[in-house]
Amino acid sequence: MTRFLSRWLVLTIAAGVMVAILPGMEAVGEPPILGVAAFSLFLALINASIKPVVHLIALPLSIMSFGIFALILNWLFMELASWLALSLFDVGVIIHGFLWAVIGSLIMSIVSGIVNAVIGD
Repeated sequence: MTRFLSRWLVLTIAAGVMVAILPGMEAVGEPPILGVAAFSLFLALINASIKPVVHLIALPLSIMSFGIFALILNWLFMELASWLALSLFDVGVIIHGFLWAVIGSLIMSIVSGIVNAVIGD
């Protein structure tokens, strides 16, 4: 449980940086960090549960498309996390397109790596 909470904290920090940097991402909620936290909660749940299975099943398509299909799956998972947060809690992160999601996932990966290195997860 503590590993999940630390992963959620890391994703919240990374999503906060992503929303602050990218104009194609918009935090909904008062305060905005509440929307980012709800979004990262659902993203952490998706990453822990269905994402590994879906990526394994879609591996042949990802190989044939040189990784483009993996980017599409990441975009869909971000959209799903956004939709779940907005529909269940009325707070979250609005993603304004596929390109913003791809850039956002790159930023989240970089920031997550840096934060994980600092806190020693």
